[in-house]
Amino acid sequence: MSATTGKRGIGINGLGRIGKLVLQISEGREGCPVQVVAINDPFMSCGDIVYAIKYDSVHGRFAGTVVEGDDGESVVINGRRVAVGSSKEPAACNWAAHGASIVVDCSGQFTSLAGASEHLKGGAERVVVSAPSKDIPMFVLGVNGDELTADDHVVSNASCTTNCLAPLVKVVHDAFGIEEAVATTVHAATGSQRIVDLNNKKNHRLGRSGMLNIIPSTTGAAAAVAKVFPALDGRITGMAMRVPTADVSVVDVTIKLASPASLDDIHAAMTAAAAGDMAGILGVTADAVVSTDFVGSTYSCVYDADASLALSDTFVKLIGWYDNEYSYTARLVDLIERVVALA
Repeated sequence: MSATTGKRGIGINGLGRIGKLVLQISEGREGCPVQVVAINDPFMSCGDIVYAIKYDSVHGRFAGTVVEGDDGESVVINGRRVAVGSSKEPAACNWAAHGASIVVDCSGQFTSLAGASEHLKGGAERVVVSAPSKDIPMFVLGVNGDELTADDHVVSNASCTTNCLAPLVKVVHDAFGIEEAVATTVHAATGSQRIVDLNNKKNHRLGRSGMLNIIPSTTGAAAAVAKVFPALDGRITGMAMRVPTADVSVVDVTIKLASPASLDDIHAAMTAAAAGDMAGILGVTADAVVSTDFVGSTYSCVYDADASLALSDTFVKLIGWYDNEYSYTARLVDLIERVVALA
């Protein structure tokens, strides 16, 4: 903890789309109990890091100040020195030396419990992973966030799509019951996609140009929903459609209800949840919105009452919007704050 600010130091491993938003949100959030004290990225120089923080084609310019440090091993953010490292191995990052007791792994490379735990060898006390995991406990705030305990030293914030889908289906299941559900995420392009066609050995479709195509793909979000909300285990599946937009995605989930409900009943349940237990996590709109209206949204999911529809009183299609970068990172910082409070 900083003697001057009283804030807990965090380290970021991997300054990609999510990593730099962790920094920006934590810097800009009033009363935030954490601050970034170290950044590790083996593929970026100090100059690269300064540029990445300053400018963003989707989210705009950084509101604060950032320059390179005089020592060649740091950047200065809002007048505060932040150490910069370039280790490819988490255990070699020496987080403790920089005062980083919490590490946020945004690299996408260390998503197993064994891999993420290497940060503990580097001096971190806790690790939060910004990706879904097969064996790290996953927490989705508004769904199973209350299950987080002080004994959880390595945790996952699941995926952006899971953070949107899980609150949506939880509200429906709690109110009316879900017998079966199929979800499609119409997902903005990500950094793993190609601008022009190139070979992708794992998935030929994802090797095709992300700028020119709508690409059917897989998603682990439905399976992850069943992990964080076991009531839907075996009842939900899904897929993704990658589309050529830069940011903001939308979940389209078709549900067979256990108990009859009108669309107005569902709207009312969503509105009540948004004003209650899921305040700040679930939003509701009836406006004629489109994807760019949600750039910078901090809601995990914004239920679109105007776009949702019903075939019958037990068969409905519900729509939920999410900024797959910004809203996800807002929840990630929330989870970090909870981890700090329990540590």
